Amino acid sequence: MTTAQLAPGIRTARMVLRLPDPADAAPIAKGACDYAVSSNTTRMPYPYGQADARAFVALARGLDPREQATFVLEHRDAGVIGALGFHRGGAPALELGYWLARAHWGKGLASEAVAAALHWAQTDWGRRLIIAGHFADNEASGRVLVKAGFLYTGEVQRRFSRARGAEVATRMMVWIA
Repeated sequence: MTTAQLAPGIRTARMVLRLPDPADAAPIAKGACDYAVSSNTTRMPYPYGQADARAFVALARGLDPREQATFVLEHRDAGVIGALGFHRGGAPALELGYWLARAHWGKGLASEAVAAALHWAQTDWGRRLIIAGHFADNEASGRVLVKAGFLYTGEVQRRFSRARGAEVATRMMVWIA
C-alpha cells in the first residue's frame, strides 16, 4: 500500500476521510486551536498554531501506510473539521485517535468517521484489533467509541495531555473485528 492508495479517501454520507494536504494546515489550526478540543487529546499542544498544523500534515504524509494512517475529516459543506488516525503506541495493536472541531460536536460526525475508518481498517487494511482510550472526563468520546463497537477493558492508564500539561486518567477500550 502506498500513500497514493490512501489519497482517494474513505467516503461517508457527509464526509471524506483523506490524506492531509499542505493546504489543510489553516483549517486544521483553526479547529484545533480550541482548548476544549486539544485538552481531550494526548499529542496536541494548546495553543495550536499554523506551525503545529504544518508539522502534523508533514508527519501524516510521511507515515508508512502499511503500518499507520492519518486522515483529515473533510465535511462536504464545512471543509476540514478534524482528523483521525491509527498509530503505533506502546501496545502491539494500532491505536485509534481522533478530534473534531467544537462547532461540529453533537452532530454524529465523530461516530460516522470512526465507523467508516474501522470498516476501512478491517476490509481494506486487514486489521482485526484496534485499541483506543478516552480521558475519563470526556464521556462523549466514550459514547462515540462504544457506538463504533469498542469495549471497555477495565484498564485505566495515566496518559499525558500536552494541552493540559498533566497526566489524565484514560479509560482503555478494544475493538475486535
